[in-house]
Amino acid sequence: MSVTDVCRAAAEAWTELKGLTTERKNALLLDMAGAIEEHRDRIIAANEADVAAARENGVSATLVDRLTLTDRRMAGLVSAIRTIADLPDPVGQVVDGWTRPNGLLIERVREPIGVVAVIYEARPNVTAEVAALCVKSGNCAVLRGSSMAMATNTAVMAALDSAIARHDAVPAAAVQLVTDPSRDAAQELMRAKEFVDLLVPRGGPELIASVERHATVPTVIDGAGNCHVYIDRSADPAMATAVAINAKTSRPSVCNAMETLLVHEELAQDWLPGVLDELAAAGVEIRGDATVREVWPKAVAASEEDWGTEYLDLVLAVRVVPDVGAAIAHIDRWGTSNAEAIVARDIDVARRFAREVDSGSVFVNTSTRYSDGGEFGYGVEIGVSTQKLHIRGPIGLTALTTVKNVVWGTGQTRVV
Repeated sequence: MSVTDVCRAAAEAWTELKGLTTERKNALLLDMAGAIEEHRDRIIAANEADVAAARENGVSATLVDRLTLTDRRMAGLVSAIRTIADLPDPVGQVVDGWTRPNGLLIERVREPIGVVAVIYEARPNVTAEVAALCVKSGNCAVLRGSSMAMATNTAVMAALDSAIARHDAVPAAAVQLVTDPSRDAAQELMRAKEFVDLLVPRGGPELIASVERHATVPTVIDGAGNCHVYIDRSADPAMATAVAINAKTSRPSVCNAMETLLVHEELAQDWLPGVLDELAAAGVEIRGDATVREVWPKAVAASEEDWGTEYLDLVLAVRVVPDVGAAIAHIDRWGTSNAEAIVARDIDVARRFAREVDSGSVFVNTSTRYSDGGEFGYGVEIGVSTQKLHIRGPIGLTALTTVKNVVWGTGQTRVV
């Protein structure tokens, strides 16, 4: 089946799927979670084959980490699907309502978007998570993973198909996996505007650039995560150290990890060397400006390129700045609107940072690692939007709906 045929089948299936009750959607989700558990051994075996092939082909450690399904990640995947089942159904929610002077009642009501396509690299958990989010929000899902995760994605899809097959009211094309990993197939999906209502690309700069060049369908970009943590002079030193270390080292291969540490100049002598010692002890390579190298001579000289790099590794750029305004200016220049953080006890400084930083998520006195749909209470996310329309930050259930106007009258007719 061609990519266009897959999308056409999804569009036809949506006419049935969008009418499912919350109870039926939740029942399907619980069966999907159970099917993942039932197929666990086959999924793990497929994943081990994908990981072995990736390592043999010299794939980076970052991508191998994203590709790998550990026992903990498998359990988290099942738990996430069940959490989505427990979340309120956004479809049919009345967002707002008012009565006009002529007696018309205007209601803004949530409804599904339609067919949601996702192109993603490495992460096979996306296959199940996006499927679950789309089912709960009443959307059909078209999933196109990368070749390196094809065996795992196929095994996950087999589990999901087995669950869908047990529900007569759910069309088989509600969730589909595109098994052609070629660029031509990806571009065909990007241009399927007759059938696809939203495309979310989750991948590196090459994928994003391809979407920006070729897509004719509406897109929400899940872009790079060049995330910053700014340590203000008013910060609690112990808190600042804990946040900085967590933001960089807890899982450096993900898009919400800190890539640049910005430090107020009054902390350069007393606080900065200690935290750099701890980061270095954890295996982090430090690339610093002149002031950083003066107070901590083991740092490598940072280049202009370092300020704009999403390392996704144990590498950190560090800059000393004169104040919060300079920190904001640096983020404006180099940030990717994913996640930015400040550690400060001065509430005015914290509020200024939160107000002026142009990002989908801003964190005050906590780690950027919380930029995640699950941590936000969304269950999981379909991605993290780094643009402004129609959603910013983690993309959860409500972001997979649109709002239509429903007008209730009593026979009114317009005269002008």
